[in-house]
Amino acid sequence: MTAKAPDPVVTGNNPAVARNDPGTIQVVEFVLGNEHFAIDLFDVREVVEYTTITKLPNVQPYVRGIIDLRGEITMIVDLKNRLNITDASTKSLEASRIIVLDDKITTSKIGILVDDVTSVSTFEGNQVDHTSASISHEDTAIIGIIKRKVKDKDKEINELIIWIDIKKLLTDLNSTI
Repeated sequence: MTAKAPDPVVTGNNPAVARNDPGTIQVVEFVLGNEHFAIDLFDVREVVEYTTITKLPNVQPYVRGIIDLRGEITMIVDLKNRLNITDASTKSLEASRIIVLDDKITTSKIGILVDDVTSVSTFEGNQVDHTSASISHEDTAIIGIIKRKVKDKDKEINELIIWIDIKKLLTDLNSTI
């Protein structure tokens, strides 16, 4: 008698499985300066620790450089610089994280440098405010503002998470490099 191999485990790379309920969204949450941001979970391949970045000449200021990630050259974009966020991080550069983006949304291997990755979260559609995203006409990469209820000293407050469209930012990036 031979044992049948178990069915493969579905990972985050299959959006059809995790998006069965159209009323929910799954995001990777991260910190830039003092603000919380999120991008679609299915735009992310992996999160890696900071490694030495080799600078490139004659590139946009938000292109930090390149790294060798398991034999693949990966361009690193400093998302704080790209989004004009001037708040300094409380952590050292070596404590930051690189979110490697899925190959399906990029024309080349790209990672984004963030101060910290906090979690992978699921939110209901009614927790996203899309109207406040239209306030910033300059940067249309904001999809919406996610509101999460958190307890703070015995009272409940809304923590705001800025949900950005990383594909839109990359479209701008690809046209300028």
